[in-house]
Amino acid sequence: MDAGMELRGIVAGYGQGDILRGLDLEVPAGQVTCLIGPNGSGKSTVLRVISGLLAPRDGQVSVAGETVTGWPSRAMLKKGVALVPQERSLFPAMSVWDNMLMGGYISDDRGAVARRAAEIAERFPLVAQRRHALAGSLSGGEQKTVEIARTLMLDPPVLCLDEPSAGLEPRARKTMFGILAELSSDGRTILLVEQNARSGLAIAHHGAVLDAGIVRLAAPAAELLDSPDVGRLYLGAS
Repeated sequence: MDAGMELRGIVAGYGQGDILRGLDLEVPAGQVTCLIGPNGSGKSTVLRVISGLLAPRDGQVSVAGETVTGWPSRAMLKKGVALVPQERSLFPAMSVWDNMLMGGYISDDRGAVARRAAEIAERFPLVAQRRHALAGSLSGGEQKTVEIARTLMLDPPVLCLDEPSAGLEPRARKTMFGILAELSSDGRTILLVEQNARSGLAIAHHGAVLDAGIVRLAAPAAELLDSPDVGRLYLGAS
């Protein structure tokens, strides 16, 4: 599946205010695109629009060449677009295994769900090792790993991730970026918002700088990492 995405002239926000103000963005199929920019620039809003959680007031969203503007989140999930939100989203009083199975809730093929769960448990040993543990007992990094495993239950070709390393200690952050790099090697289309902009760009093919609701700059990730202006403004470089 050609799972490239395009956003053209997107205007979106909350209440009477617009966060995105005519945003244009291309997300090439099978590669990682990392969005960076200051707080409040609209990065998370972009992910909400793409995943169907927020309908734009204007503009067009397309996935794999099909216009999907305004589709609700369930329809986008069936289309193959999955979101891993920034906030913790596991059910803390449920087991790790049951949390993962929730990722296949829209599938009517229980056999396929069981087979997929076994495949994911093999890929993510934590899920098998802690399958009976309550999700709320896991560390932050472990919970985020289970969230990603759950998202893969429907084998989505497109993953949107909102600051997956937020709140993780250094070792867990390193593990998380390793997981993302591995998912990229599967050929998935990944749109990543990451507060650790340097680490996010390091695993990305493309980068885009958002500011005041529009894309100010889009370029190969390596170029953004090497840009003194981008480094000074967004990467913490001197």
